[in-house]
Amino acid sequence: MIPVVTPAEMAAIDAAASESVDVLVERAGAAVARAALDEMGGAYGRRVVVVAGPGSNGADGRVAAQRLARRGVRTTVIDAAAAPARLPTADLVIDAAYGTGLRRPYEAPGTDAPVLAVDLPSGVDGLTGCVLGHPARAVRTITFAALKPGLLFGEGPRLAGRVEVADIGLDVSSADVAVVEDADMRVLVPPRPPSAHKWQSACWVIAGSSGMEGAAQLAATAAQRAGAGYVRLSVPGASAPTTPVEVVSHPIDPGLLVGTGELERFASVVVGPGLGTAVDTAAGVLRLVSRATGPMVVDGDGLTALAGGSALEQRRGVGPGAPPLVLTPHDGEFERLTGGRPGSDRIVAARALAVTANAVVLLKGPTTVVAAPDGRVLLVTSGDQRLATAGTGDVLAGMIGAILARGADPLGAAAAAAHIHGLIAAAGPETGVVAGDLPALLVARLEALGVDGAGRGAG
Repeated sequence: MIPVVTPAEMAAIDAAASESVDVLVERAGAAVARAALDEMGGAYGRRVVVVAGPGSNGADGRVAAQRLARRGVRTTVIDAAAAPARLPTADLVIDAAYGTGLRRPYEAPGTDAPVLAVDLPSGVDGLTGCVLGHPARAVRTITFAALKPGLLFGEGPRLAGRVEVADIGLDVSSADVAVVEDADMRVLVPPRPPSAHKWQSACWVIAGSSGMEGAAQLAATAAQRAGAGYVRLSVPGASAPTTPVEVVSHPIDPGLLVGTGELERFASVVVGPGLGTAVDTAAGVLRLVSRATGPMVVDGDGLTALAGGSALEQRRGVGPGAPPLVLTPHDGEFERLTGGRPGSDRIVAARALAVTANAVVLLKGPTTVVAAPDGRVLLVTSGDQRLATAGTGDVLAGMIGAILARGADPLGAAAAAAHIHGLIAAAGPETGVVAGDLPALLVARLEALGVDGAGRGAG
């Protein structure tokens, strides 16, 4: 996992460092110089313009300029406060103007050269990724010790280009936010043991309604492909879709009344995709959440049913002993649950709902935020616009249900499912990917990640 720290947290980490500021600046400047040489393909005959501000960001840039000059690069250092409207001709511009410390609009000087940003493109808010003024668009950003939220949200990803984290010897082990990577999947998703039986990882999907049977089918199929040993599908007041044939159809009334002990048989429950908003069904969702005995994923119309109800307040009162609950809102569903949109600081928003609901909250977006009630946050950056199509959320809900059924921690299950979900969508064409394509790609992707298959070792 790649740690993520806010600008304020980074300032505290800098202050607590055992090395002097000069040592840290020298290391940072050296990392910038290496990145510049790599970007230009060498030093011979190259020209670099460094736009340097008054703070540590500018100091990093000046050290980089000195190192590049020693390598034979013709370097020009320009004070950010006195920069011309257009920079001199160069092979590369190093943006070391203001980084994360900027609190006012910044107008980047014009250039036709590629830009290498130091820590963060100047003019991008380090916390939210919102734009202050008119930043230059970098082809590459080198940041230090940890990612900053502004590189992951808002306009940050578009303006930062390729992002590289340079280790300069700072201790960021206190970070409670991290971006998940492919290698983390082997840790977050438990293997199915050789002695596994189908009920050990059984998942009950309660989804669908008249005209929305496809949502139920997508969620159930995804749960199968993600490793649930037994999938029961119930469409309230109707017969479940006949395919896939391995799914066990089980009737359930519109009020979602279940017999005593039925919920306890399942390692996880998914409720909500395409469920509809009928009054008796919504009441049934509230009843199911209040009766939950094990991990439960609430998605889609299930979230609408929770809005304004008492079920979440009751869970908050139970505290850490409440059965695990995973909520999967997009921004509109988040607003229905909380009364307001997430705002520009999506980490804070997801954390607040996680505490209020005593649940893991997966807040969907270009960077998906997965927050636990204890403050831990995992970020997922694997997805792209190919997930912005009908039914992909139903697939994600089924995947989370399956990974929970395999015995994963709720935070890890939600983050792993979102990461893999993004990977399988991003492997498709730029246009034409539909939700039904995704479950078929799951098995091969899980094997490629080392989650399942012969390559999975005891470690």
